[in-house]
Amino acid sequence: MRITMNGKNLTVTEDLKNRIEKKLGKMDRYFRQEVDAQVRLTQEKNLRYIAEITITVGGMMLRAEETSDDIIKSADRAVDKIERQIRRHRTRLEKNLHEEIIVQPEEQEAPIEQESQQLVRVKRFAMKPMTVEDAILQMDMLGHSFFLFSNAETGIVSVVYRRNDGNIGMLEPTNL
Repeated sequence: MRITMNGKNLTVTEDLKNRIEKKLGKMDRYFRQEVDAQVRLTQEKNLRYIAEITITVGGMMLRAEETSDDIIKSADRAVDKIERQIRRHRTRLEKNLHEEIIVQPEEQEAPIEQESQQLVRVKRFAMKPMTVEDAILQMDMLGHSFFLFSNAETGIVSVVYRRNDGNIGMLEPTNL
């Protein structure tokens, strides 16, 4: 497992780094291939510590974020959350990892900035064609309220999202 670790508003000590690497290293038994893990540790002004872990494997992403008053607690809880996700979705992850089709997104035009709003972050990611069920699973594993994906059945870029009533909705563009 390749681990990238960085801290925001705090220094990542060697002890903390070794502790997280040891716990994440135990997850190698779940993967047949080399995976990338990004760990971001943040200290906020009110002495809250946030540990965010993102693991990328075969085009799939697992993400966990935990907040507490101790950085070690936050990191341990985030690692435990990732491990629960892997165990819970193990068979589906194994099925998806056998398909190595990754489509690079096309270059995006620069957005037009408005005076009252400012673009503060741009994310680019590889988009693998997947079924609607897999997109919902991916959204749940990331802990997001929506997920953009390329629908393997229609070839259309679509969005699944969690509705206020707890159900799932999907947006698909059509040509006028």
